[in-house]
This record gives sequence, structure tokens and C-alpha cells, in this order.
Amino acid sequence: MKTLDLDKFEADASNLYEATVICSKRARTINDEHKLELGQRLQPVIEKETEDDTIMNQDKLNISLEFEMRDKPTIQAIKEMTDGELEFRYRDSE
Repeated sequence: MKTLDLDKFEADASNLYEATVICSKRARTINDEHKLELGQRLQPVIEKETEDDTIMNQDKLNISLEFEMRDKPTIQAIKEMTDGELEFRYRDSE
């Protein structure tokens, strides 16, 4: 795991805690998007699957490996934060 330049990490947020909360919420969103995409990509494979079908198992394995090779949602969120791609706002207090 790489070390982070904390000054760069909290440049867009008012403090380190705020930056951490922002990244964690974004990581959850990214994770939800990945789950949805994985389900959509596996659905056709699962529907056609039979008990003896090793080809479908290989397709499922390839799709799963592709998702495992991606950056983890936390890493993606931190990268978005440090690159200035992540926007956030506070809820209205009213």
C-alpha cells in the first residue's frame, strides 16, 4: 500500500477527518456500482448454466477475476479525492 501525502489528501476538505468521511462515502458508492455491474454481467451466465457446464464456470471465473484485478473502491475514492475529481457538499441544515 502506498503512503499518502496528507496535505494533498485534505486540500479540498477542511480537515483529515472530513476527507476520510468523504472518501469512505464515495468508496461505498463505487462498491455498490461494482456489485450492480457484476450482477448484470453474471446474470446471463447464471441463467444458461447447467450442472455439467464447465464452460459457464470458466466464464464466471473470468468475470470474477476481472473484477478482482480492479483497484479496490477505497483506493479509487482516494485517487479521485487527491486528483480533485471528487465534489461534495453539506446538507442544508433546514
